[in-house]
Amino acid sequence: MRSSLPKVLHPLCGRPMIEYVLDAAMAATGSRPLVVISPATEAVRAVVGDRAGIALQAEPRGTGDALRAALEALDDDVEDVLVLSGDVPLVRSELLTALVEARDLDAAALSLVGVDAIDPAGLGRIVRNDGGTVERIVEDKDATDEERMIGEINAGLYAIDAAWLRRRIGDLRPSPATGELYLTDLVRFAREDGRLVAALDVEDDGRLTGINDRVQLARAEWDMRVETNDRWMRAGVTMIDPSTAYLDHGVELAADVVLEPNVTLRGATRIGERTRIATGSQIIDSDIGPDCVIWASVIERSTVEDHVTIGPFSHLRPGAHVGRRSEIGNFAEIKNSRLGEHVRQHHNSYLGDAEVGADTNVGAGTITANYDGVRKHRTTIGERVFLGVDTMLRAPVTLGDDSRTGAGAVVTRDVPPGKLAVGLPARIREPRPIPPEGEDTGS
Repeated sequence: MRSSLPKVLHPLCGRPMIEYVLDAAMAATGSRPLVVISPATEAVRAVVGDRAGIALQAEPRGTGDALRAALEALDDDVEDVLVLSGDVPLVRSELLTALVEARDLDAAALSLVGVDAIDPAGLGRIVRNDGGTVERIVEDKDATDEERMIGEINAGLYAIDAAWLRRRIGDLRPSPATGELYLTDLVRFAREDGRLVAALDVEDDGRLTGINDRVQLARAEWDMRVETNDRWMRAGVTMIDPSTAYLDHGVELAADVVLEPNVTLRGATRIGERTRIATGSQIIDSDIGPDCVIWASVIERSTVEDHVTIGPFSHLRPGAHVGRRSEIGNFAEIKNSRLGEHVRQHHNSYLGDAEVGADTNVGAGTITANYDGVRKHRTTIGERVFLGVDTMLRAPVTLGDDSRTGAGAVVTRDVPPGKLAVGLPARIREPRPIPPEGEDTGS
């Protein structure tokens, strides 16, 4: 991978690739997996957490040595050992279940998966006898020219009789070519012991290809994204251009959601019924309610209630909560603030560390000056407040219900309910009566 990040921690659709392997293993066995790491891949331990046990391979010396380290960490009552590679994230649990059943059915020492590869170069070949029985596996580096002509490759998935494995694991010897201990030598050991090696043959659909570089990583991401998008569309989601809809594994979509082109949904994002995510939007770890429209905007770790419109070019930073039927317009920014029902914040404004009551209008250019250079302070805005154009609210400050500010007001002290704040610094006045709509004001 040419990376300081361990290979199995590179993300696919928002998750480290090893998490997909753990999911498949748990689904197939009902047991907690065991992950083998080395000192160079210690970072895997923190990512795996409680989902799996950890075995340490102190000095990486090949797959056989990794299996030895795992076996030492397993309980003595384990009867079957299922071996997977952490860099094959597209493997399905159904195949793993079939692999275990094949070993049990034939009472084989082990079972493996063979793939008639389109391009077997660099991969271990399965060598069979004239009767078709698996006799051994030869790694590409150790293979003869004749053996490299074999098209059937070893997929690196095994189900093994644990009791037999404990007797034979110590017989592995380093490869003359690489010095590594090959797990695949166990196939030869089984035949020497007169035990059967069962093989499941599967087609080469790319799902069992290990990821060894960024090109293969990108191909796996594409395959996984196509599969994910197809599943959501069959569940009632419309994608105008599925090839430009980027969904992480943890995203949840309700029926009748519409995703326009060039939409990215990351993390644990949830989108409610009939909501439209319009072109250019990116939503990360956020809850969006039903019947909303989000257009060309960025929403991070925020909550948006139902019937809300946002954008274009708005930014909800972490901690934003927008109440139902609110309207957030172009170039509006909200951070760590809660907006009540039917708040209108239409353009070029910033609300940070604020509480905004229902039916409040936020004028263009309004900002909360929430940071004094040392600490953040909160602004509290009541219900039915009207904030004039270019209002600056120097926190901490409170504006009572039905209060108003004039254009360009710099509010440095609390505004009582129903009062008007005008000027720089703002002075408190009685508001002028608002004429009924349509009445001639003489201006």
